[in-house]
Amino acid sequence: MNVYFLVEGQSTEADVYPIWLSYLIPELSRVEFFDEIETNNYYLFSSYGIPHIENDIVNAIKDINSVGKYKYLVICLDADAATVSQRETKIQNILISESLELSASLKIIVQNRCIETWFLGNRKIYTRNPQNNPNFIKYSSYYNVCRNDPELMEKPSTHEGSIADFHVAYLRSMFLERGNMRYSKNNSKEIQKKSYLEELQNRVIDCPEHLKSFLNFIDICAEIREELLSK
Repeated sequence: MNVYFLVEGQSTEADVYPIWLSYLIPELSRVEFFDEIETNNYYLFSSYGIPHIENDIVNAIKDINSVGKYKYLVICLDADAATVSQRETKIQNILISESLELSASLKIIVQNRCIETWFLGNRKIYTRNPQNNPNFIKYSSYYNVCRNDPELMEKPSTHEGSIADFHVAYLRSMFLERGNMRYSKNNSKEIQKKSYLEELQNRVIDCPEHLKSFLNFIDICAEIREELLSK
């Protein structure tokens, strides 16, 4: 079985997804070029965000159809200001408008609102009585991501950026409050640890109504692995 992953970001997603996949589907090995696949391989292409990923979806389908050896196309992108269903519909409409037939099964993972929203779900990183970082004190007073679903968090009226921008700022402040931890788009080392992923998995087990888009990612990986192991 072979899987083609198309992810939205050039930095965080490109760094985190391969590591997480090594934990969740260890039987799959990565290839550098899409046409190098043989058996139990995956190829990952990182786009330059929206709207660039829309053109890359078309190219990915053409790649997959030209090779004829892929079982799944998995598209991972942010919801940002849209809803999950709006992003999913937009992808389906691209296939219709381009008259594209895909020779693989399509799976869509919409990171609601962004991939950093998922990262906010680690309850062990969240400091319950913050003392050090003024921004984290302010953010946690606005919305407690330890107790409440991060995917439902909006943004304060005083925040000039997007909701996704606010989630990224919240995450950075949450890490800084810990003293010895840092996060940026180009530094996701803490996120890549297996223990971090496991804490997010524990969150959706304990709180099944939280982080539904992350749970969709986990379920898709489990489905792929189950089919792979059944061969």
